[in-house]
Amino acid sequence: MTYREEYEKWLASDVLSAQEKEELRSIAGDEKEIENRFYGPLEFGTAGLRGIMGVGWHNMNIHIIRHATQAFAEVILEEGEQQAARGVAIDFDCRNHSHEFAMAAAEVMAANGIPVRIFDSLRPTPELSFAVREYDCIAGINVTASHNPAAYNGYKVYWAGGAQLPPKHAAKIAAKMEQIDLFAGIRRMEFYEAEQQGLITIMSEDTDERFLARVLNISVDEDCVRNNEKFTMVYTPFHGCGYKLIPEVLHRIGLKNLHCEPKQMVIDGNFPTVESPNPENPEGFYLAVDLADQVNADFILGSDPDADRVGLMVRDNEGKFIPLSGNQTGALFLDYYIQALKRAGRLPEHPVALKTIVSTDLVKTIAERNGVEIFNTFTGFKFMAEKKNQLEWDKQGEVIWAFEESYGYMVGDYVRDKDAVTAAMLLTEMACWHSAQGKTVYQALQDLYEKYGAYQEHTLNLVMPGLDGLEKMADLMKELREQAPKEIGGTKVAQYRDYRDGSIRNADGSEGGTMELKGSNVLEFNLENGSKILVRPSGTEPKVKVYLLVHSETMEQAKKDLAAYNEWAEGLRR
Repeated sequence: MTYREEYEKWLASDVLSAQEKEELRSIAGDEKEIENRFYGPLEFGTAGLRGIMGVGWHNMNIHIIRHATQAFAEVILEEGEQQAARGVAIDFDCRNHSHEFAMAAAEVMAANGIPVRIFDSLRPTPELSFAVREYDCIAGINVTASHNPAAYNGYKVYWAGGAQLPPKHAAKIAAKMEQIDLFAGIRRMEFYEAEQQGLITIMSEDTDERFLARVLNISVDEDCVRNNEKFTMVYTPFHGCGYKLIPEVLHRIGLKNLHCEPKQMVIDGNFPTVESPNPENPEGFYLAVDLADQVNADFILGSDPDADRVGLMVRDNEGKFIPLSGNQTGALFLDYYIQALKRAGRLPEHPVALKTIVSTDLVKTIAERNGVEIFNTFTGFKFMAEKKNQLEWDKQGEVIWAFEESYGYMVGDYVRDKDAVTAAMLLTEMACWHSAQGKTVYQALQDLYEKYGAYQEHTLNLVMPGLDGLEKMADLMKELREQAPKEIGGTKVAQYRDYRDGSIRNADGSEGGTMELKGSNVLEFNLENGSKILVRPSGTEPKVKVYLLVHSETMEQAKKDLAAYNEWAEGLRR
């Protein structure tokens, strides 16, 4: 079926509302827009679905939500009646239509005889992972587009145990979606009818309290927070899900001087005060910085709209607020957490930390020098969850902490995903502890470099939008494989690692063995000076990400190398 025929099919459907049909009629003369909306379906991957909201086959809308949920329900039912009876937990974020989409998913699950637990209002992503585990659900659904701009929404799927869906189950759902008619193949019942029949249960403050109890149990040094009368911080949820539980947990650990940015505490899926509600973008912190200067705060913390990522702003030696990268925050976080556990006598006998292959090796150095074993995983907390489960099942160690450079952290045993609520608590403890030692967080970072070595990192996003974007991304990866660089930024490449097949090849052409990790479209270039460059296509956005991980004897040389490697990476743009 052509994109034009698909457009006509939607326009003729009795399922679409008059308003939806009017939206489609409004683009009748725009062939490019029709093609963009109907050239193919949104691809269902291990992260679920994500796209721009609107009426169309390649957009996020209620029909796509119902279609995906019907497919998910059928995959669950194939697990057997007893497994399906465990039910599904459903969460949603602050975005436009998120509540509506979550209710639609609940209606489809209920119509398929699968019990649903759905939150009464928006909640952080980690609480969904917690709920799947706490109530022993077979699966979970979270309607969120995380840190994407306001036009986007998404559909994240989880499996038993609270981690995002394994690839084999995602493939089953994708296959079912190809078989199920988008309009005629959907089962659904009215939300309130399902609730009356006991097929839908509402989760509310009781689940919050259960979650917060587990978070607070992870706190290592509440006394340091309670006893610090002067420490002052600012928090912003960027109009999202962290607005309630993050301030609550900070108050419960005894933080006395917390100021929440009032304009960004307002729940709003249009994100009116920022261009992008992403704590990775320091521009979004401008209101928080203004407030921090007014109240003479030491520290600023922000969480993204679904409260699974957390970013920091700290004062430099001149007193100006600057952003910390995810890599810098991760290094500070792990170093503090290990030392705090040691001081409290709570470090396990065989502690383990996890990091992604694209994250700084400074974390590796910190872990190893402190007697903590560390493992690499692919990008994505589902891989960290798998590794944590495997290591602990095989009694190879206890995973105390996991992190990825894109501002995600996981601590504790009650979630299997990024968790800004727990991270916010522990990072605040960290800042309070350094304050009690007479140091800022920025000074603590400089101490890390002095102790463990000079590290610098930067990530480039090579955006490749449009219908030919995927082709450009594939061409770049093909070129880098077939014509691998012999040097990057004036430094010779010593070794090539291809995570697609796990192969290792040395610069002299000899084979370097194979890696345990394989099956992901990632290339790694190891340089003679110990630095690394990794290249991978994004799994959720039309871009190729280039990770520059620099290690040098001095910070001056590290910054110089970073600039040279950045220039090389810029040359990869298509």
